[in-house]
Amino acid sequence: MCSRFLFAWCVIALAVKHLSLNPQINVTFNVTLAQPSLSLGARHLFLATTPNEVRSVALMIIGLTGGMGCGKSTAARIFEEFGFRRVDSDALVRDRVLASPGIIAEARRRHGDQVITPDGLHESASGPTIDRAALARILFADETKLRAWEDLVLPRLYEHLRALLDSDPAADWVVEAPLLFEKSLEKWFDFIVCVASSTATQYARLAERGVSHTLAAQRISKQLPLAYKIDKSDHVLSNDGSIDFLRDQIRALAQALRARS
Repeated sequence: MCSRFLFAWCVIALAVKHLSLNPQINVTFNVTLAQPSLSLGARHLFLATTPNEVRSVALMIIGLTGGMGCGKSTAARIFEEFGFRRVDSDALVRDRVLASPGIIAEARRRHGDQVITPDGLHESASGPTIDRAALARILFADETKLRAWEDLVLPRLYEHLRALLDSDPAADWVVEAPLLFEKSLEKWFDFIVCVASSTATQYARLAERGVSHTLAAQRISKQLPLAYKIDKSDHVLSNDGSIDFLRDQIRALAQALRARS
């Protein structure tokens, strides 16, 4: 009991350190030895006290959102460790939607050869492919073009997503949905979880992925503020700390949600 008590307070101290980086989050405490938690307004950031394995007991679909560079994919992979099936919306767009000949042809019609990879311009190539970096530079610099492109691509993404969820109705799912609130997808999910990080951490992670500060600022500006997503989500995960800190939160959250199902 003593060791559990010390662990709970050590984790809480760590949480305070990390959450203090974001002054938009109002932190209050609700602590018990069995299940300590941090209450963020009406939302909850759960902290594990025991390493008990999380097991699937019922169908559940979690919508995982947050700002760019907050670590949604990292969080989704941890949910996968605890038995959830993971859907990476960005990967679906990249590998399925943007690989469609019809979408490629439309991208070329709207934006020219500059959005087609150099290999795709040669007659010997197996077929044209979209240069996603070039397309992003065009879209995020022009709001009208961005919205028109989303109107073309998102319905096709939703078709792939529905097919995946229907393929295993007995599973628990976690769906990475960066534009969950922007596109009013709340009704798709049983619970909405927001992954939150400080602005400095967001930019640092995006820089590690090769995204320039200018492009990162453009992309972030096209999304709703992180504070809004935190307020509207059912649960919030703090991701300014270590991977183990994030894993502890997800372990406890998965346990709590499955117990509620």
